[in-house]
Amino acid sequence: MIELYYWTTPNGHKVTIFLEETGLDYKIFPINISKGDQFNPDFLKFAPNNRIPAIRDLAPADGGAPLGIFESGAILEYLADKTGQFLPKEARQRFNVQQWLYWQMGGLGPMAGQNHHFVQYAPERIPYAMERYVKETNRLYGVLNKQLEGKDYIAGDYSIADMASYPWVVPYERQQQKLEDFPNLRTWFERMAARPAVQRAYAKAKEVNSTPTVSEDAKKVLFGQTAR
Repeated sequence: MIELYYWTTPNGHKVTIFLEETGLDYKIFPINISKGDQFNPDFLKFAPNNRIPAIRDLAPADGGAPLGIFESGAILEYLADKTGQFLPKEARQRFNVQQWLYWQMGGLGPMAGQNHHFVQYAPERIPYAMERYVKETNRLYGVLNKQLEGKDYIAGDYSIADMASYPWVVPYERQQQKLEDFPNLRTWFERMAARPAVQRAYAKAKEVNSTPTVSEDAKKVLFGQTAR
């Protein structure tokens, strides 16, 4: 059994896609980040960065106590190793998948996230910041579009690299992007959207959070954090 501490964000969707693809037994524990659930002391014991997603594996391979893991990329790698799926064992293929996973973790996710913030949520419109992150998102879409030329999936075979990247492309309109400008990416996007496990993962999200809005009070929780 995998306990998934989850909210309906792109990083959360990555893990539900994996779990739905593999059929691992899991249970969702909603962490409503707009209400501050991520600061619950019990959650922080295994998610010290106060972010979702996080998991607890109640039956780790070493047979020891339940194992908690935070950071979506680490979770995907852990689950891939646990199941033997979607992350090759052969070194060249494995690192090909990993480099694209880390590309998403270090590039597409953070840049698209800043794009969302300054375009959608910032209390004042800052043209330089908006242009900076919209353009960088566009550049990253271009990188992915080039990588997908002649391929069905990012690293060749379907992998955790695809599961990590797809949820960050789903809100492309909010990111001020047009998929028709990136034909290889668009074909991949449609292929991903047609996968039954992806559809089940997004249906699950609607069950957890049927009205994904960000109120002014929620913005104070989400965007006003300091070390204190």
